[in-house]
Amino acid sequence: MDTSFQIIKEIAHSSDGLITTKQVEEAGLSRTVLKPFVDKGILLKESHGIYSLYESIPDEFKLIQMRSEKIIFSYGTALYLLGMSDRVPHIIDVTVPQGYNVSRIKKDYPTIHFHYINKDLWKLGITIIKSPMGANVKIYDKERCICDLIRDKKNIDSQLYIQAIKEYFKFGSNIRKILKYGKQIGVEEKLRTYIEVLL
Repeated sequence: MDTSFQIIKEIAHSSDGLITTKQVEEAGLSRTVLKPFVDKGILLKESHGIYSLYESIPDEFKLIQMRSEKIIFSYGTALYLLGMSDRVPHIIDVTVPQGYNVSRIKKDYPTIHFHYINKDLWKLGITIIKSPMGANVKIYDKERCICDLIRDKKNIDSQLYIQAIKEYFKFGSNIRKILKYGKQIGVEEKLRTYIEVLL
């Protein structure tokens, strides 16, 4: 093993076990250095421009998010990561800005459900949390998730919806924050009804 592989290993250890061609180039190596390691079976190509060390198990959440900085885990997936849903997501919910091209990611990940939102609202409520495997991933916070559920109620599984609403208002609601979000997302009136009934 040469020094270039040592550098690749260091990148992997500092990046939750994953390596991108961009990180390799930023470390002063050529991206062509990766192919021989893939051919030897030391590196695995996970998807376009993303690799992992053969002996490691990549974090699926981190892997999806490394495909694009625009991907934010949302809806049921964010609720699961926040501990507000006990349902392990089989379909991964993510939100991206309207007009963002996800065709290549869709092809590689048929189990991802994309939600589209205008660019200003896309930024609202982004936070960083540890995935079950310990990687840092970007998700929407509790208040944003609840607002999204209320806005899209007709498309949400009723059991998930009820559990999340009850959980939020029973164990840790931030009324000022959720009303601020609700006003921007257009669900303030519905939120006020829930607040009256559940608090």
